[in-house]
Amino acid sequence: MKRRDLFKLSLASGGLALAATQSKAAPACPGDGTPNQFIPKNPPDPKPLENEFEKYPKCPYCGMDRKEHNRSRMLVQYSDSLVDATCSIHCLALSLGLNVDREPKEIWGPDYANSADPRPLLPVDKLTYLIGADLKHAMTKRSKHSFAAPETAREFQARHGGALGKFDDALRESYLDMAGDVAMIRKIRAEQRKKMAEQKPG
Repeated sequence: MKRRDLFKLSLASGGLALAATQSKAAPACPGDGTPNQFIPKNPPDPKPLENEFEKYPKCPYCGMDRKEHNRSRMLVQYSDSLVDATCSIHCLALSLGLNVDREPKEIWGPDYANSADPRPLLPVDKLTYLIGADLKHAMTKRSKHSFAAPETAREFQARHGGALGKFDDALRESYLDMAGDVAMIRKIRAEQRKKMAEQKPG
């Protein structure tokens, strides 16, 4: 399946139904129809990997710290050089779906097995994805980790299970998992709010 077809598929996914409803009331961005509220908020960035964490410390969709989650973080540069830097492929899928008329110029993902801290980012076309392994991942029940070397991905698969694929496979599975993942995130955050309320004095 072509990547642009996957992005279009996102508009019909149940996980984005709420966003699609909200977009009806949002003002349109002249020329592309994308609601203003969803356009990446930072100015165009021709070199998004330089000083990445200083420029993009938090995921714009969930607020998570991207350096803390550097093993799952992702970054997309659109054709107009606007950048969305996310904590995970889950939130990247949101960006791609909401900016469906903005063509990606490049998408980067991490080499999960690299020992560097933070993990280096590589173009996703050069990565092998391990989908559904028993490895923790940000914002999703079903992990989708990326590896620079296919043989390393196979080694992790032998130890942790899962299925091997390419970025398009991982992105498709992210959209298919969206409804369940959103429900999981809402439950976790509701529990966190309840715990914080119980800890307040008085």
